[in-house]
Amino acid sequence: MKDFGATDSVGAGKRRPDLLIWGAAIFLVLAAVFAAAPALRAGPATLAGLLLLGGLAGVAILGLVAIRASTAIGDPEPEGAEAFVEALSEPAAVTAADGRLLAANAAWIQAVGDARRLPRGAAGARLFAALVKARDGQRAEGTLIIAGQERRAEAARLSGGRLLVRLPSVVEKEVFVPTAAPAPVVAPSAPAPRSLDAFSGASPFGAALLEGLDPFNSRILEANPALAAMTGVAPSGALFGALIDPPSRAEAETRLAEGKSGPFEVRLARDPTRIAHLYLYRADERLVAYLIDVSEQKQMELQLAQAQKMQAIGQLAGGVAHDFNNLLTAIQLRLDELLHRHPVGDPSYEGLNEIRQTGVRAADLVRKLLAFSRKQTVQREVLELGELISEFEVLLRRLLREDVKLVTDYGRDLPQVRADKSQLETAVMNLAVNARDAVRAAKGGGVVRIRTARLSQDEAQSLGFPGAEGDQAFIEVSDDGPGIPPEVMGKIFDPFFTTKPVGEGTGLGLATVYGIVKQSDGWIHVHSRPGEGAAFRIFLPVHEPTPAQQAAAATAAAAPEAKPRPPRDLSGAGRILFVEDEDAVRGVAARLLRARGYEVLEASDGEEALIIAEENAGTIDLLISDVIMPGIDGPTLLKKARGYLGNAPVMFISGYAEAEFSDLLEGETGVTFLPKPIDIKTLAERVKQQLQAA
Repeated sequence: MKDFGATDSVGAGKRRPDLLIWGAAIFLVLAAVFAAAPALRAGPATLAGLLLLGGLAGVAILGLVAIRASTAIGDPEPEGAEAFVEALSEPAAVTAADGRLLAANAAWIQAVGDARRLPRGAAGARLFAALVKARDGQRAEGTLIIAGQERRAEAARLSGGRLLVRLPSVVEKEVFVPTAAPAPVVAPSAPAPRSLDAFSGASPFGAALLEGLDPFNSRILEANPALAAMTGVAPSGALFGALIDPPSRAEAETRLAEGKSGPFEVRLARDPTRIAHLYLYRADERLVAYLIDVSEQKQMELQLAQAQKMQAIGQLAGGVAHDFNNLLTAIQLRLDELLHRHPVGDPSYEGLNEIRQTGVRAADLVRKLLAFSRKQTVQREVLELGELISEFEVLLRRLLREDVKLVTDYGRDLPQVRADKSQLETAVMNLAVNARDAVRAAKGGGVVRIRTARLSQDEAQSLGFPGAEGDQAFIEVSDDGPGIPPEVMGKIFDPFFTTKPVGEGTGLGLATVYGIVKQSDGWIHVHSRPGEGAAFRIFLPVHEPTPAQQAAAATAAAAPEAKPRPPRDLSGAGRILFVEDEDAVRGVAARLLRARGYEVLEASDGEEALIIAEENAGTIDLLISDVIMPGIDGPTLLKKARGYLGNAPVMFISGYAEAEFSDLLEGETGVTFLPKPIDIKTLAERVKQQLQAA
């Protein structure tokens, strides 16, 4: 420690005089003398003269006292500063506001030198700017150039107008050279700490002081409470490597031996599902290890990656399904034409019928792909959750067979949901069948439970829906089977992924469930541990009807339900504009409609359809158009051709869901939708219904 407070450039034992202060004192005394001259001339015996002299003497005395006090403040005693900076291991000094050093520790003298003032000029320009801020009570940072290198400096105000200047230790990474005992890539050597500092001790992340340079084989000298909470033990005296899960410890040791700088991602031995980032810093012959729990961050990253993967697969599946629907439509229409020529009794009928059944199976496969990609046609309606499951329970009991017991648990105050009834039933059925296969394969039978409930936001979040907002409708399908292995948990919703033997599953059951739930604006979560069964939890938004919707529902319930009967005679008359970019679909459909008495105008795209509509303005009775076409799509074609069509009805046919383009038809009336693949009977029935309604 060196004390600069009582020395000057001349020698020790003398305090440097402050010329400004002494000059002010002399001028004050002279001012008092000159002011007293009139009083002395008037005679001190008078009352006014006495008062004037007494006042001037008091002002002079007060001024001298104030000057002495300011001199004492400007040159404080250094003993307290010495004790303060001596306790700091980093370079530190106490200075006056003008840059004079009052006290400095040994680390400062070694780093900066024994100069009695802070460096001036370019070397200390930014430091003096920080001193100005620190003098105003702010904690400021600047730089000090030492031996041609910039060094970060921090300045803070102390009592008595003094300033504390510190040069924090610089943490730099060094190149690692593997040796027999690998040392971590850490900061340059600094004096060995005897204990954790106050910041590390109170930090929310784990911190430990280790004895030695091999982190995983060093014992813990001291650890903060956060590390004990993370690891579940009081780690003082234990090996630091014992806190890390062995597989991740081996991986971290390998990366350390390769010279990697970290952070190292490790799993905790207490709970391998918890992930932490390990940071290592060296101080002489000891290490300081920091463990930061990043389990929630990693979980969010995995969820985001899974969502992006499922979205990409869904887009691919939707595109394939759309193109496949066009091919299936052409096949089915051609089969209808051939079956009309070869009725029952014809030798060719049996073969054609088998082809048709295969086409139906292919269409079902396409529907599952569309459900997964959330592009399936849906007809949403308001459903009572309890009634939906209770009505469907009878069918489920038949599907689960005798060796699997079905248990249902209906909660109280079950909400309404707005979803497609058949889709929701398909989702629950797929989950129940999947649970049945799991328990039968594991132990020849078991229990499948279906639970429904109304959940609050907090309850939904605790059960696996982190983004829940408000009340949620809850459907859980669980079993007491072997559970889902962790290595396949991230793949269970992928299309065509299955753990069943060849020939026993398509791998589209859970993929279909995923798509149905997402298309219903819901969330699905899987909870499973090996040996404890699996639980698939579906969360759907609660539907709260408005007063107008409640009144409309009551009116509809009171009115007798009238379902239109499909026409028996599928022939008719009228001019139809048929727009389809797939030649096989357009050609066969137009030929079959002409065979039933209709006049059909064909167009291969939107541009050609506009020309035909303009040429036949006012004479077209029905427009049938595909939705997705090159150039002008179906909804845009309708808007441009509406002036030529008048009030003629419009029917869209597409392999995509109606919801994909319904927002493009805002303000349009008389528009219906027919999903692909279609057969001639369904097409003829819908055409006749539309023309009769018009």
